[in-house]
Amino acid sequence: MRLHRCEGCLAACGREGRAAPLPVLTRNKLLKRARHSPYSPPMSNQNSNMAEPAPPTPPDNNTPPMPWFGMDIGGTLTKLVYFEPRETNRRELDKETEVLKNIRRYLTRNSAYGKTGRRDVHLQMDNVTIRGRRGTLHFIRFPTSEVGAFLQLARSKGMADLVKTIYATGGGAYKFEEDFIKEVNMRLSKMDELDALIAGVLFSDSMNSHECYYWAPPDEQPVHQSSTDSPPYSEAALSMYVRKPFDFSSPYPFLLVNIGSGVSMLVVNAPDDYYRVSGTSLGGGTFLGLCCLLTGCSSFEEAISLAASGDNTTVDKLVRDIYGGDYARFGLPGDLVASSFGHMCSAERRAKVSREDLARATLVTITNNIGSIARLCACNEDIERVVFCGNFLRVNPLSMKLLSYAMSYWSRGALKALFLEHEGYFGAVGCLLNLDMKRQKKQNAARNSCEPDQER
Repeated sequence: MRLHRCEGCLAACGREGRAAPLPVLTRNKLLKRARHSPYSPPMSNQNSNMAEPAPPTPPDNNTPPMPWFGMDIGGTLTKLVYFEPRETNRRELDKETEVLKNIRRYLTRNSAYGKTGRRDVHLQMDNVTIRGRRGTLHFIRFPTSEVGAFLQLARSKGMADLVKTIYATGGGAYKFEEDFIKEVNMRLSKMDELDALIAGVLFSDSMNSHECYYWAPPDEQPVHQSSTDSPPYSEAALSMYVRKPFDFSSPYPFLLVNIGSGVSMLVVNAPDDYYRVSGTSLGGGTFLGLCCLLTGCSSFEEAISLAASGDNTTVDKLVRDIYGGDYARFGLPGDLVASSFGHMCSAERRAKVSREDLARATLVTITNNIGSIARLCACNEDIERVVFCGNFLRVNPLSMKLLSYAMSYWSRGALKALFLEHEGYFGAVGCLLNLDMKRQKKQNAARNSCEPDQER
């Protein structure tokens, strides 16, 4: 029987889904590890004049044939990660070489596939090592509603002739499993969403020194310190924020907030020690759905564009609309939202409101709700670092700046909102890494068995 997995239900379930804690000795070791755990990045050339190092020894015959993919089939968007090797091994020379070349050429030489598929060229990761092979990671996305078109493409390019199994996660890995088998005779090896997410985050950070960043004013001072300052939701205030790198080399513990169609919040103490603490059904899918309903837009990009030029104060009822100014007793500035969409009770205001204002108010509503729950979870778990990821943040710096302001302001500077370069692709990356996980675990087990037992 398939379990009901509504985000609202998951939010109420709390800690029931947490992973088993690690033994004391192992956990202490992992907590001390820095950026490069649990994966080792490729070695870089120390001398640019030196000759290119010899290619690694081709993997043994147990290596899965190319191409290598990882998929995250979400409720709204499907993410595909493709690994392009720098060299061909002996086994692949015996395969349908021309088919493999055609697939590689099609995926890597295009940035658009049909009307809706896109390759995020700016996210490409070069010189990545997976299962002993060096290569490039490519990041591709398309609406989950277009899975049928993806299967037609896979069949037309002969992909199923080389690949019989794809590691996948997300609800679509269950929903579309029969379609993959029927259309292209390709099976989906399903991976737990949260396992894939954590593995993808840690791997991407180990390979990309600029993966983690945050938003703040240049002087790091809050943008709203007195009632005379610019309102925190205004363009004048948010334009002060600039992107800054963050050293994520000693991350634990941190709260990971994954904003997809819905939202999940995880406490991460180590690579294999994490648990889900909360969530909400009001996520990126809610934002897009409401925007389509209220403004008539047809895409996430259009909704974000509308929100960027809108004014939520024509839609939302502010503290000053209720109290005539600040609510000083509780430190609530007059320009903070007291009631999302509160002005829409008035027929006169509804008649004057614009599509842009409605989109902006929808974005502020969803973002504030996520930030509020995340802050409460972080405070309850005594965590200072809150990492936000997920495709809701794609082309959406407005929400990132709002989250940065809210986390800092309401915690009096104790909490910092952090963000990740590869946003919503971590589940797909984690699935791709599943090709290498068994080998990694065997190596770690052998290494640990050779270490003296320090507890004796």
